[in-house]
Amino acid sequence: LCQFDLKEKRSFFGQRKDYWDFLCQGLARRRQEHEGVRFVSSLDKLKTPVGRGRAFLRYCLVHRQLAESLQLCLLDPESLREWYYARSPFLSPQSRAEILGILYELDGVTFHLAL
Repeated sequence: LCQFDLKEKRSFFGQRKDYWDFLCQGLARRRQEHEGVRFVSSLDKLKTPVGRGRAFLRYCLVHRQLAESLQLCLLDPESLREWYYARSPFLSPQSRAEILGILYELDGVTFHLAL
């Protein structure tokens, strides 16, 4: 879902940005620093934004923070339109609410994933 209809963006040095960059930007606007972002940024083995994004999702699942973290990123409609094209379910209020509802239910599941 995070990659579906994501606009192609590039960093200053030409590296392709991905949903990891969207999540970092969204969380930075809402909080001082997210523990998951700090943890994933400290992992030297991760070289790509997709790898960092996957690690962040695993971190959030283990710590039961995925719904809250994603909701914080989805609060700003301008940022969503900056990062996603119109077909993204994140741009539809109904789809966004359904996705977040399911993710909040997922917080009740215990995950044991390698971080």
